Amino acid sequence: MIKLCIFDLDGTLLDTITTIAYYANYALEKHGVAPISVDRYKYLVGTGAKNLIHGALRERGCDGEALFERVFADYNAAYNANVTYLTAPYDGIVSMLEGLRKHGIKTAIVSNKPDFATKSVVREIFGDGYFDFVTGQVDGVPIKPDPTAVLNLIERLGIQKDECVYVGDTSTDMKTGKNAGLYTIGVLWGFRDRAELEENGADVIVAHPDELLEIISAK
Repeated sequence: MIKLCIFDLDGTLLDTITTIAYYANYALEKHGVAPISVDRYKYLVGTGAKNLIHGALRERGCDGEALFERVFADYNAAYNANVTYLTAPYDGIVSMLEGLRKHGIKTAIVSNKPDFATKSVVREIFGDGYFDFVTGQVDGVPIKPDPTAVLNLIERLGIQKDECVYVGDTSTDMKTGKNAGLYTIGVLWGFRDRAELEENGADVIVAHPDELLEIISAK
């Protein structure tokens, strides 16, 4: 029986790609760097904000440390000032989460988004107390696909691995779930495609949140 469902955030629960592109391009252009397409950002995200900005600067051939520090600071400041701009849950997410709660299944988020932005956007969109635990990237804890944050969460909530599932939309998420020893579900409404999810160990792949609810509640 599943007692805990652990979610990625960006591309899994929330459609944030336009938001990320908006703030990253704002920071790039502020320092004279050409913007990058929204579709390209789908492949730059997933491994934390620092890697996102490094990747964007590499795209433009200018990933120097001094420039990175300035762009990264402006990206964070702009994003943190309005974390919900252009962001919304994917269709069916809210009803799926409500369904999990009705089945007595705890819900949690482990994201590579900075912790402040993660907690702020979850609180503003879903409200306080909607999830049993929420964490973003924090100093001293390796980013996903390292499983440390996921394993810390499981231990904190006192739940066994075979009572958990991990849900995400990218190779980073599939590797995270597998590295933690969890049943891992890939979703197709996010930033990447079926091939990437299959190649990186997804136990099952779903195309709509309703399928996710059916699978988890039946396990």
